[in-house]
Amino acid sequence: MSVSQTVRDFVTLAIQSGGWMEMDRLYLENRVIALIGEDSLAQAEMRQVTESAVELVDRLLAQAQKNQVITELPAEKELLAAQLMDLMTPPPSVVNAYFAQYYSKDPVQATDYFFKLSKDNDYIKTRELARNIIFPAKTEYGELEITINLSKPEKDPKQIAAERQAEKVDYPKCLLCMENEGYKGRLNYPARTNHRIIRMNLDGESWGFQYSPYAYYNEHCIILSEEHRPMKITKATFQRLLKITEVLPHYFVGSNADLPIVGGSILAHDHYQGGRHTFPMAIAEMERSFELVNYPEVKAGIVKWPMSVIRLQGKQPQELVAAAEMIFKKWQSYSDETLQIVAHTADGTAHHTITPIARRNGELFEMDLVLRDNNVSAEFPDGIFHPHPDVQHIKKENIGLIEVMGLAVLPPRLEPELKEVEKYLLAEENTIAEYHKPWADQLKADNQITQENVTAIVQKAVGAVFARVLEDAGVFKRDTAGQAGFTRFIETL
Repeated sequence: MSVSQTVRDFVTLAIQSGGWMEMDRLYLENRVIALIGEDSLAQAEMRQVTESAVELVDRLLAQAQKNQVITELPAEKELLAAQLMDLMTPPPSVVNAYFAQYYSKDPVQATDYFFKLSKDNDYIKTRELARNIIFPAKTEYGELEITINLSKPEKDPKQIAAERQAEKVDYPKCLLCMENEGYKGRLNYPARTNHRIIRMNLDGESWGFQYSPYAYYNEHCIILSEEHRPMKITKATFQRLLKITEVLPHYFVGSNADLPIVGGSILAHDHYQGGRHTFPMAIAEMERSFELVNYPEVKAGIVKWPMSVIRLQGKQPQELVAAAEMIFKKWQSYSDETLQIVAHTADGTAHHTITPIARRNGELFEMDLVLRDNNVSAEFPDGIFHPHPDVQHIKKENIGLIEVMGLAVLPPRLEPELKEVEKYLLAEENTIAEYHKPWADQLKADNQITQENVTAIVQKAVGAVFARVLEDAGVFKRDTAGQAGFTRFIETL
């Protein structure tokens, strides 16, 4: 296909995206050829386009590289691709207007529109996400979800060198700031030209709603404060989470904890994560109920889960907010030194917070409060309630909101490493990492391993390790002493 035909087809898709009219065609075609280093356009056919915008952009990038507009550096390609995809994306005011129009009919139609737009313009990296390795793992807590994250490409030495030489700029302040919308990006900062944010009003505050470029589950979204401020769990957090489930009743929404070790990767910007996905924790049952005397309209119970989870259900959001705030305050000051649970250390440092998750369950509002403690000890310097050393060969990173709910996000190193574990189990030549050997030896002792079943055995074992990781992060363990301790805490409520 000629360059001119590619440009024409791409512009046809841009007009169909809703941000332009047919009268804008010549303008758009000239914009595209300027971006890829062409001086003119030849005759091209007006036709129905069967290729996606992503495929057409691949060819436009190849031409731009041939014209020496960009080099082979991935960052340069990403910056130019986003500028091209910006032409496929209506401006923020138009996107927000379409969203509101669809929302007036049905919230699902509104998110369907915005989600499709974010995939079609390659803001959500669908091709990269397809590389992830995903498999289920049956455990006593239900079927957990395992993901080996291969979507973010590893940087080559040239890219790393270019980033080091790039000027340091304090704009936007972080990856979640509103100022990312339409930002060109830099060699050391991701392209955001094709990024759009839906504006939301949450109890009088301005917030934004967007999708995650590297989604870990269906319709993985981020809801972010317009103000760049640190994450903090407060009564307002519970109010906003439940309000979001009123605005988007088909989505769950949750917040990472607000302390290091037990928090997520970005604590500097107040934000929540949500989406259209049912996590294993959401379908886990309450194994025992208890009464909250001051909140008789709220049903409360302990969830059968490796971490320590209190579930609240009720028809009135404000009742749930009040109950959640009470439990949170009690937990912030609660200690049980027999279980290494200490709310404040001698220097006054606070160690207790929660990971809250809200969702709709039929007519009920539902909120899970996951108790978190970020204390460390001589035995567990990475965290007492953090993956312990014997499971860090699989997972040693923080246990954030997504893992809490039963979806493991495991590092890319495991793709080649687990292949070597399989070879080791089959007594084939291998380069197994030393830190996997004790685990692999136990697998070998416990199983009759063949070429046909080795992958399934390893995957099942990874799932079992992830369940143990979550148990490590649980403040009240699943043993007799831990559950007795949980009961003592419940009695304070």
